[in-house]
Amino acid sequence: MGSCSAILLASAGIGRLRIVDKDVVELTNLNRQTLHWEADVGVPKAESARAKLVAINSGVRTEALKAEINEDSVDELLGGMDGIIDGLDNFETRYLLNREAVERGIPFFHGSVYGLEGRATTVLAGRSPCLRCIYESAPKPGIFPVTGPVPSLVGSVQALESIKYLLDLGELLLGRMLVFDGQDLTFREIQIRRSPICPVCGKRRSSA
Repeated sequence: MGSCSAILLASAGIGRLRIVDKDVVELTNLNRQTLHWEADVGVPKAESARAKLVAINSGVRTEALKAEINEDSVDELLGGMDGIIDGLDNFETRYLLNREAVERGIPFFHGSVYGLEGRATTVLAGRSPCLRCIYESAPKPGIFPVTGPVPSLVGSVQALESIKYLLDLGELLLGRMLVFDGQDLTFREIQIRRSPICPVCGKRRSSA
């Protein structure tokens, strides 16, 4: 998801992109992480991503940080950012970024994939449920299947939501979860509501 959304935002001329990833490129990443090529195996993902994004649009200020997102680093990593795109594969870090987005009043563009299914929604404090409203507890960690085109589709939705937010265009996916089923090529929408007992946004007023 992160590869596709970053490519599209760089192509659109977004002013500033910050790529954060602690891992290095592995051969198994290449079926879906389109920013990385076979020659990049062993290279830090953030560095590999930045090289491609600069080649796409050198006018975009692109930062690459090889870092782990955790309680100790999150404040510095998010400094100066206007929004967060979720290209993650674990809920512990998602919950952390969701909380930070709510507290900072910036959007959190969530996306997830499993096999042939993709999901996307946008979290914005005071205007939508947050990720903890949707998923009260994290799924058990483990290896999950990913079909290459699905993350690109979800990443495209996240990039579009980001552009819409920055330009104040259209209706965002607030209080709505877009679900794509690649098995039969259908889209459906799930209405979601803020939980009054949510530990992150439960005490905030919301129209959702």
